[in-house]
Amino acid sequence: MTTMTNLQHLVNPKVTHAVTIISGGLDSTVLAHLLHRGGAKLTLLSFDYGQRHRTELAYARRTAEALDAEHHVVDLTGLLALLTGSALTDSSVDVPDGHYTDAAMRVTVVPNRNAIMLDVAVARAVSVGADAVVFGAHAGDHPIYPDCRPVFLRAFEQMAVTANEGFAHPRFRVLAPFIDLAKSDIAAIGAQLGVPFADTWSCYKGGAVHCGTCGTCVERREAFEVAGVADPTIYSPAAEVR
Repeated sequence: MTTMTNLQHLVNPKVTHAVTIISGGLDSTVLAHLLHRGGAKLTLLSFDYGQRHRTELAYARRTAEALDAEHHVVDLTGLLALLTGSALTDSSVDVPDGHYTDAAMRVTVVPNRNAIMLDVAVARAVSVGADAVVFGAHAGDHPIYPDCRPVFLRAFEQMAVTANEGFAHPRFRVLAPFIDLAKSDIAAIGAQLGVPFADTWSCYKGGAVHCGTCGTCVERREAFEVAGVADPTIYSPAAEVR
C-alpha cells in the first residue's frame, strides 16, 4: 500500500479541509488524490466558463465520485462574452498544435482565469470553514500562464487572507503544492498514489479521444515518458503519423 511518508512535504502545513479546484485534468486529479490520501476532507469545484468543450467536467465528476467528495460545477458562462480572444473560449481562434511552452500557446490564456476561480473557491472555503484552497499550478505553466507563478500565489493568498480577516479559518492558506514541480513529477506522484490516469482529460480540442498534438496533449505525453509511467491515454491515430 502506498504511504504518504515521502509526499507529506508537498502539503505543508497539513490541511484538514481543502476546497480544491479540479478541471478533470492530470494535475488537479493527482492533487485531489494526494489530499484525499493525506486525510483531508475535500470540497471539489469545477468551472463551466464557456470553454470550448465540457469533456473535462465529466472527468472531474468521475474523480469526485471515486473519492466520495462533495463536488460543485460553478456556472460562469455569463462571462463568456467578456472573455474573448482566447482559443479556449472563442471559437474563432484555433487551438494551436505544438509544445506547451511555445509562444503560440499564448492564445490559450483565458484572462485572469485562475484569479476568478480562486476567488470563488475562497468564498466557498470561508463559508464552510475550510482551512485551505488548493489548486494544481505547476512549474511547466510558468512560461505562458502568469497566474500559475509563485509570485501570483503569494500575492493572491495575501489578498484572500486580508479580504476575509475575521471570517476565514484562523490557519487559512492558499496552496499550490506542485508549483515548483514539472508535470513529469506529477505523473510520478500520481503513479505512486495509484491515480487512474485514464479517468483524466487534458486535450484542449475536446474530440472523442485526445488529439495528441495540442499543447496539453504534447505536455501530457512528454510527462508520462519522462516519468517512465505507462500512458493509458488513447490519442487520435492522426497524431501518430505526424
